[in-house]
Amino acid sequence: MNSQFVPKVEAVDMTSGNKFTFPAVALLVAALSLAAAGCGRSAESKNKQAAAAAANATPEAVQVTTAAAIMRELPRYTEATGSLGADEQTDVASNVSGRVVAVGVDLGSYVQRGAVIVRLDDADARLRLTQLQAQAQQAQSAVRQAEARIGLRPGQAFDVNRVAEVGAARVALELADKQLRRFERLIESGDVSRASYDQQRAQRDQLQQQLEAALQAARQNYAGIATARGAANAAEAQVAQARKAIADVVIHAPISGYVADRPADVGEYVTPASKVATIVRTNPLRLRIDIPEQLIGSITPGQSVSVVTSAYADRAFAGRIARISPNVTAASRTLTVEAQVENGEGLLKPGQFATVRISQPAGAPAVLIPARAVRTEQDVNRVYVIKDGRVQERVVQLGQSEGELVEVKNGIAADELVATSNVEVLKDGAAVRQ
Repeated sequence: MNSQFVPKVEAVDMTSGNKFTFPAVALLVAALSLAAAGCGRSAESKNKQAAAAAANATPEAVQVTTAAAIMRELPRYTEATGSLGADEQTDVASNVSGRVVAVGVDLGSYVQRGAVIVRLDDADARLRLTQLQAQAQQAQSAVRQAEARIGLRPGQAFDVNRVAEVGAARVALELADKQLRRFERLIESGDVSRASYDQQRAQRDQLQQQLEAALQAARQNYAGIATARGAANAAEAQVAQARKAIADVVIHAPISGYVADRPADVGEYVTPASKVATIVRTNPLRLRIDIPEQLIGSITPGQSVSVVTSAYADRAFAGRIARISPNVTAASRTLTVEAQVENGEGLLKPGQFATVRISQPAGAPAVLIPARAVRTEQDVNRVYVIKDGRVQERVVQLGQSEGELVEVKNGIAADELVATSNVEVLKDGAAVRQ
């Protein structure tokens, strides 16, 4: 049977003199434990010393650039938003129905007032004009015939006594009346018989009836002339309408401007209810703004405005207040105002959203600092004032912007130095160097 050899160490108890035997491994473990405990205490001591040194060390100063806050007169303005609209816009439609045979404009085209937009087929309109002209000639012939029946010359005023039948009947009546009066004298002297007198009176009465019949016939004939003239005038009106229909097949631009829409194409059949084009005038433009009720007193016609759009964020367009609504909108408690904005270069477009500043007549002193000196976190604005090489953190309220400067409404005084770089790493009390 094999046995493993284990080294042993003898120890003597100095008091009793007795000897003890221990395995060598046990002594080695005990020695290592004592050594590890000593090393742990040494590392812990070193860590405490390093922490104390770090706490007593002076923080390194942050390199910053500074600028002095300035005080100056700042122009005041009211800021609002609105939408740009065309100065004038019109939907062009045809006055007559017809098929499109030519189109003279396209989307985005600039047209002068009176320019041809669309031309329709005029064949049917010309045929109708020819037909109506023939009817008008017939009506004029009927007028001349009716006038000839009563002896009325063109342009002559109607006089019933000038009618030939009336004149002849009147002359015959006058002769019969004279003859009757002569018979009245002769019957008294007995030179004519009663029968002859009665016959003469009957003849006079008959001629009186003939005259009345002639007068009535003349008046009826003149009424026929008036009817014929009315028919002739109506025919002439239809001819004029047919001529207008021919002219209306050419559709002209009612205003000068740009074509914003052109739905009509060659071959399409359009009616007066059809839109053939939309034209807008874009210079100047209208900017409609809603002003809060509390600012109504600061808005007057003629005030200057400055307009900025997202498309040209680095450029301001000039304008002025042109129109003010007489009413405040009850639901929103705002006043609608229209500004007129110059757009000679055509850069602005109707429908764009714009921010507008309405200049106020008087400015006010304000403290301004560079916008880069402001650190904004969660809607809180902080500025770092540099004084005696140390940072003083101040929470401020900002006002309006002026180029690269921003107004500070509180917390900063004129001529105080503010940090303009590395503001994201600064904190209150930190050391800085410039």
